[in-house]
Amino acid sequence: MKTIVATMDIETGEETVIFTSEHHLEAPNWTPDGKMLLVNGEGRLYRLSFSEPVLQVIDTGFADRLNNDHGISPDGTLLVISDASRTDESCIYTVPVNGGAPQRVTDNVPSYWHGWSPDGSTLAYVARRPETEGTFQVFTCPVSGESENQITENFDHCDGPDFTPDGAWIWFNGERRDGKGGSSVQLWRMRPDGANLQQMTRDKRVNWFPHPSPDGRFIAYLAYEAGTRGHPANRNVELRLMPAEGGSPRVLLSLFGGQGTINVPSWAPDSRRFAYVRYEPEV
Repeated sequence: MKTIVATMDIETGEETVIFTSEHHLEAPNWTPDGKMLLVNGEGRLYRLSFSEPVLQVIDTGFADRLNNDHGISPDGTLLVISDASRTDESCIYTVPVNGGAPQRVTDNVPSYWHGWSPDGSTLAYVARRPETEGTFQVFTCPVSGESENQITENFDHCDGPDFTPDGAWIWFNGERRDGKGGSSVQLWRMRPDGANLQQMTRDKRVNWFPHPSPDGRFIAYLAYEAGTRGHPANRNVELRLMPAEGGSPRVLLSLFGGQGTINVPSWAPDSRRFAYVRYEPEV
């Protein structure tokens, strides 16, 4: 399976291929200075410069079982990673942006990072705890860890929480059973304390990983075919764009991907482009 790391101009729809690899790569982040991407693969985290697109491994100390939930602080000084090296299930850590020893954030596991508040003080993530009765819900905590706060309930599954650039909302995807044996994963938003929950999509697609643009105008997200369970890899999916206040989405690109395509925030700082990963099966 070939990996293609690419960016798209949301106005023209033009794709720019940044890097191709025979190795499996996932989940690009755009650095705040706009000069490079971060991607993960085979348990490690890499830099990928636009000027010299080669993979450069980032030192994450003992953490060598990273999943694809990673990101960069708004001020560009810290990385956040989700890793299972010492905990068997995913745990959240911070690392200096140039690499170094991980500092543990979440006391409890499993915890999967997804969003950073624009003031740099708070992390948003999904976690399963004894009190969530086997479901993943949205939590927040200070970057330093300390105490965590559960801010969703009554969902069968939540994922992908991401802050709006003004810090006023957290977007996420949530699944609720319809009472007739079926279920639907749609996009939602809420205040950072969990108040004012609003459903933002209501269609037959299975919608995941909403990411607000830095200028606050749009939400980019991944749309699976109706009936898809979870967020599997190697599926025909669509990258979609919708207004930040809701409304009809438009399809930017149909591709072969899914898990790993846009799991984490991937907008360019100028809001004109975002990064993603697609895959090409071997012929």
